[in-house]
Amino acid sequence: MEILHKGTSVYFEDEGKGTAVVFLHGFLENSTIWKEVKSYFVSKYRVISIDLPGHGKTGCFGYVHTMEMMAEVVEAVLNYLKIRKSVFVGHSMGGYVALAFAEKNPDNVKGLVLLNSTSRADSEEKKKNRDRAIEAVKYNHKSFIRMAITNLFRPKNRKIFAEEIKELKKQALQTPLQGIVAALEGMKIRDDREVLLHFSPYRKMIIIGKKDPVLNYNDLLEQTRNNNVEAVELEDGHMSYVENQEEFVENLLIFLKSI
Repeated sequence: MEILHKGTSVYFEDEGKGTAVVFLHGFLENSTIWKEVKSYFVSKYRVISIDLPGHGKTGCFGYVHTMEMMAEVVEAVLNYLKIRKSVFVGHSMGGYVALAFAEKNPDNVKGLVLLNSTSRADSEEKKKNRDRAIEAVKYNHKSFIRMAITNLFRPKNRKIFAEEIKELKKQALQTPLQGIVAALEGMKIRDDREVLLHFSPYRKMIIIGKKDPVLNYNDLLEQTRNNNVEAVELEDGHMSYVENQEEFVENLLIFLKSI
Protein backbone atom coordinates (compact mmCIF):
# COMPACT_ATOMS: atom_id res chain seq x y z
CA MET A 1 0.00 0.00 0.00
CA GLU A 2 1.02 3.60 -0.46
CA ILE A 3 0.06 6.92 1.10
CA LEU A 4 1.18 10.44 0.35
CA HIS A 5 3.02 12.28 3.10
CA LYS A 6 3.98 15.89 2.38
CA GLY A 7 3.51 15.15 -1.31
CA THR A 8 5.85 12.14 -1.32
CA SER A 9 4.86 8.51 -1.71
CA VAL A 10 5.35 6.23 1.33
CA TYR A 11 5.14 2.46 0.84
CA PHE A 12 4.16 -0.03 3.54
CA GLU A 13 2.67 -3.50 3.99
CA ASP A 14 -0.04 -4.39 6.50
CA GLU A 15 -0.89 -8.05 7.20
CA GLY A 16 -2.61 -10.08 9.90
CA LYS A 17 -4.71 -9.17 12.94
CA GLY A 18 -4.02 -8.58 16.61
CA THR A 19 -1.42 -6.48 18.42
CA ALA A 20 0.38 -4.25 15.90
CA VAL A 21 4.07 -5.04 15.38
CA VAL A 22 5.92 -2.44 13.30
CA PHE A 23 9.10 -3.65 11.58
CA LEU A 24 11.58 -0.91 10.60
CA HIS A 25 14.51 -1.82 8.36
CA GLY A 26 18.05 -0.50 8.48
CA PHE A 27 20.27 1.60 6.21
CA LEU A 28 20.40 0.35 2.56
CA GLU A 29 17.55 -2.07 3.31
CA ASN A 30 13.80 -1.92 2.72
CA SER A 31 10.68 -3.75 3.88
CA THR A 32 11.54 -6.83 1.76
CA ILE A 33 14.14 -7.86 4.40
CA TRP A 34 11.29 -8.95 6.69
CA LYS A 35 9.68 -11.29 4.16
CA GLU A 36 10.81 -14.55 5.81
CA VAL A 37 10.61 -13.27 9.38
CA LYS A 38 7.04 -11.97 8.95
CA SER A 39 5.73 -15.44 8.14
CA TYR A 40 6.26 -16.40 11.81
CA PHE A 41 4.10 -13.55 13.08
CA VAL A 42 1.20 -12.82 10.71
CA SER A 43 -1.01 -15.60 12.11
CA LYS A 44 -1.01 -13.99 15.59
CA TYR A 45 -0.17 -10.33 15.09
CA ARG A 46 -0.89 -7.39 12.84
CA VAL A 47 2.43 -6.91 11.07
CA ILE A 48 3.30 -3.56 9.49
CA SER A 49 6.54 -3.09 7.56
CA ILE A 50 7.42 0.34 6.18
CA ASP A 51 9.89 1.54 3.57
CA LEU A 52 11.66 4.41 5.32
CA PRO A 53 12.37 7.65 3.39
CA GLY A 54 14.74 7.24 0.46
CA HIS A 55 14.61 3.44 0.69
CA GLY A 56 12.56 0.86 -1.21
CA LYS A 57 9.46 2.39 -2.79
CA THR A 58 9.34 5.43 -0.50
CA GLY A 59 10.58 8.68 -2.01
CA CYS A 60 13.13 11.18 -0.72
CA PHE A 61 12.10 14.18 1.38
CA GLY A 62 15.26 16.29 1.24
CA TYR A 63 19.05 16.33 1.53
CA VAL A 64 18.95 15.18 5.18
CA HIS A 65 16.56 12.55 6.48
CA THR A 66 16.70 13.05 10.24
CA MET A 67 15.55 10.23 12.49
CA GLU A 68 12.75 12.53 13.70
CA MET A 69 11.54 13.09 10.14
CA MET A 70 11.63 9.36 9.42
CA ALA A 71 9.66 8.79 12.64
CA GLU A 72 7.05 11.28 11.38
CA VAL A 73 6.63 9.12 8.27
CA VAL A 74 6.07 6.07 10.50
CA GLU A 75 3.56 8.11 12.51
CA ALA A 76 1.72 9.10 9.30
CA VAL A 77 1.36 5.45 8.28
CA LEU A 78 0.07 4.39 11.71
CA ASN A 79 -2.36 7.32 11.82
CA TYR A 80 -3.64 6.33 8.38
CA LEU A 81 -4.15 2.75 9.63
CA LYS A 82 -5.79 4.10 12.84
CA ILE A 83 -3.36 2.14 14.99
CA ARG A 84 -2.80 3.73 18.39
CA LYS A 85 -0.37 1.38 20.15
CA SER A 86 2.36 -0.75 18.58
CA VAL A 87 5.40 -2.82 19.37
CA PHE A 88 8.38 -1.53 17.37
CA VAL A 89 11.17 -3.72 16.03
CA GLY A 90 13.96 -1.66 14.49
CA HIS A 91 17.04 -3.07 12.77
CA SER A 92 20.10 -0.79 13.01
CA MET A 93 18.91 2.57 11.57
CA GLY A 94 15.33 1.35 12.06
CA GLY A 95 16.10 1.22 15.78
CA TYR A 96 17.17 4.88 15.73
CA VAL A 97 13.87 5.73 14.04
CA ALA A 98 11.89 3.67 16.58
CA LEU A 99 13.63 5.55 19.42
CA ALA A 100 12.82 8.92 17.80
CA PHE A 101 9.17 7.81 17.48
CA ALA A 102 9.10 6.62 21.10
CA GLU A 103 10.54 9.90 22.38
CA LYS A 104 7.80 11.91 20.66
CA ASN A 105 4.93 9.43 21.15
CA PRO A 106 5.56 7.47 24.38
CA ASP A 107 1.86 6.63 24.80
CA ASN A 108 1.81 4.93 21.39
CA VAL A 109 4.54 2.43 22.24
CA LYS A 110 3.64 -0.97 23.65
CA GLY A 111 7.16 -2.42 23.38
CA LEU A 112 10.51 -1.63 21.78
CA VAL A 113 13.07 -4.00 20.29
CA LEU A 114 16.45 -2.69 19.15
CA LEU A 115 17.88 -5.27 16.75
CA ASN A 116 21.61 -4.72 16.16
CA SER A 117 21.01 -1.10 17.08
CA THR A 118 22.00 1.39 19.78
CA SER A 119 20.35 4.13 21.81
CA ARG A 120 23.55 6.20 21.80
CA ALA A 121 24.50 8.97 19.38
CA ASP A 122 27.44 8.70 17.00
CA SER A 123 30.87 9.25 18.51
CA GLU A 124 33.12 11.86 16.88
CA GLU A 125 34.99 9.04 15.17
CA LYS A 126 31.76 7.54 13.86
CA LYS A 127 30.68 10.95 12.53
CA LYS A 128 33.94 11.19 10.58
CA ASN A 129 33.29 7.71 9.20
CA ARG A 130 29.83 8.85 8.04
CA ASP A 131 31.46 11.77 6.20
CA ARG A 132 33.93 9.37 4.57
CA ALA A 133 31.03 7.12 3.59
CA ILE A 134 29.20 10.08 2.01
CA GLU A 135 32.31 10.84 -0.09
CA ALA A 136 32.65 7.17 -1.07
CA VAL A 137 28.96 6.98 -2.04
CA LYS A 138 29.24 10.08 -4.21
CA TYR A 139 32.38 8.70 -5.87
CA ASN A 140 30.95 5.24 -6.69
CA HIS A 141 27.73 4.30 -4.95
CA LYS A 142 27.47 0.81 -6.47
CA SER A 143 30.90 -0.17 -5.21
CA PHE A 144 30.11 1.34 -1.79
CA ILE A 145 26.84 -0.62 -1.51
CA ARG A 146 28.39 -3.97 -2.46
CA MET A 147 31.17 -3.57 0.09
CA ALA A 148 28.91 -2.15 2.82
CA ILE A 149 26.43 -5.06 2.69
CA THR A 150 29.14 -7.74 2.75
CA ASN A 151 30.88 -6.09 5.69
CA LEU A 152 27.76 -6.31 7.87
CA PHE A 153 28.12 -10.09 8.08
CA ARG A 154 30.51 -12.02 10.27
CA PRO A 155 33.37 -13.09 7.90
CA LYS A 156 32.69 -16.82 8.26
CA ASN A 157 29.03 -16.26 7.29
CA ARG A 158 29.75 -14.51 3.99
CA LYS A 159 29.89 -17.81 2.09
CA ILE A 160 27.15 -19.51 4.13
CA PHE A 161 24.68 -16.72 3.33
CA ALA A 162 25.96 -15.93 -0.18
CA GLU A 163 22.46 -16.07 -1.71
CA GLU A 164 20.95 -13.84 0.98
CA ILE A 165 23.81 -11.34 0.55
CA LYS A 166 23.25 -11.33 -3.21
CA GLU A 167 19.55 -10.47 -2.69
CA LEU A 168 20.35 -7.79 -0.10
CA LYS A 169 22.80 -6.18 -2.55
CA LYS A 170 20.22 -6.32 -5.32
CA GLN A 171 17.69 -4.50 -3.12
CA ALA A 172 20.29 -2.04 -1.81
CA LEU A 173 21.41 -1.13 -5.34
CA GLN A 174 17.90 0.20 -5.94
CA THR A 175 18.40 2.79 -3.19
CA PRO A 176 18.88 6.20 -4.85
CA LEU A 177 22.07 8.15 -4.18
CA GLN A 178 20.04 10.93 -2.55
CA GLY A 179 18.39 8.43 -0.18
CA ILE A 180 21.76 6.99 0.85
CA VAL A 181 23.35 10.39 1.53
CA ALA A 182 20.25 11.72 3.31
CA ALA A 183 20.21 8.72 5.68
CA LEU A 184 23.95 8.99 6.42
CA GLU A 185 23.55 12.71 7.17
CA GLY A 186 20.55 11.98 9.40
CA MET A 187 22.23 9.20 11.36
CA LYS A 188 25.31 11.37 11.88
CA ILE A 189 23.35 14.10 13.69
CA ARG A 190 20.92 11.91 15.62
CA ASP A 191 20.36 12.56 19.33
CA ASP A 192 21.45 10.28 22.14
CA ARG A 193 18.32 8.57 23.46
CA GLU A 194 19.75 6.26 26.11
CA VAL A 195 17.57 7.99 28.70
CA LEU A 196 14.55 6.26 27.12
CA LEU A 197 15.95 2.88 28.11
CA HIS A 198 15.97 3.97 31.76
CA PHE A 199 12.73 5.90 32.17
CA SER A 200 10.18 4.57 29.67
CA PRO A 201 7.40 2.34 31.07
CA TYR A 202 7.05 -0.15 28.18
CA ARG A 203 8.95 -3.43 27.72
CA LYS A 204 12.33 -3.15 25.96
CA MET A 205 14.79 -5.59 24.47
CA ILE A 206 18.17 -5.19 22.76
CA ILE A 207 19.34 -8.00 20.49
CA ILE A 208 23.12 -8.00 20.27
CA GLY A 209 25.39 -9.76 17.77
CA LYS A 210 28.52 -10.82 19.66
CA LYS A 211 30.59 -10.47 16.46
CA ASP A 212 28.81 -7.36 15.16
CA PRO A 213 31.38 -5.47 13.03
CA VAL A 214 29.42 -2.21 13.29
CA LEU A 215 28.45 -1.92 16.97
CA ASN A 216 30.58 -2.42 20.05
CA TYR A 217 29.46 -5.44 22.08
CA ASN A 218 30.44 -4.04 25.50
CA ASP A 219 28.89 -0.66 24.67
CA LEU A 220 25.56 -2.36 23.93
CA LEU A 221 25.69 -4.49 27.08
CA GLU A 222 26.35 -1.36 29.12
CA GLN A 223 23.09 0.13 27.84
CA THR A 224 21.12 -2.74 29.35
CA ARG A 225 22.55 -2.35 32.88
CA ASN A 226 20.61 -0.80 35.79
CA ASN A 227 17.38 -0.64 33.83
CA ASN A 228 14.64 -3.03 32.78
CA VAL A 229 16.01 -3.69 29.29
CA GLU A 230 16.28 -7.34 28.35
CA ALA A 231 19.55 -8.25 26.60
CA VAL A 232 19.64 -11.11 24.10
CA GLU A 233 23.07 -12.12 22.85
CA LEU A 234 23.40 -13.92 19.53
CA GLU A 235 26.56 -15.47 18.14
CA ASP A 236 27.10 -13.64 14.86
CA GLY A 237 27.22 -10.26 13.10
CA HIS A 238 25.09 -7.19 12.37
CA MET A 239 22.48 -9.11 10.38
CA SER A 240 20.86 -11.18 13.12
CA TYR A 241 17.59 -11.57 11.20
CA VAL A 242 19.61 -13.56 8.59
CA GLU A 243 22.62 -14.92 10.51
CA ASN A 244 20.65 -16.00 13.60
CA GLN A 245 17.11 -15.97 12.25
CA GLU A 246 15.77 -18.86 14.31
CA GLU A 247 16.99 -17.41 17.62
CA PHE A 248 15.84 -13.91 16.68
CA VAL A 249 12.32 -15.12 15.87
CA GLU A 250 12.15 -17.28 19.00
CA ASN A 251 13.19 -14.40 21.27
CA LEU A 252 10.85 -11.95 19.58
CA LEU A 253 7.88 -14.35 19.95
CA ILE A 254 8.66 -14.75 23.69
CA PHE A 255 8.93 -10.97 24.04
CA LEU A 256 5.60 -10.36 22.28
CA LYS A 257 3.81 -12.97 24.41
CA SER A 258 5.04 -11.22 27.56
CA ILE A 259 3.46 -7.87 26.63
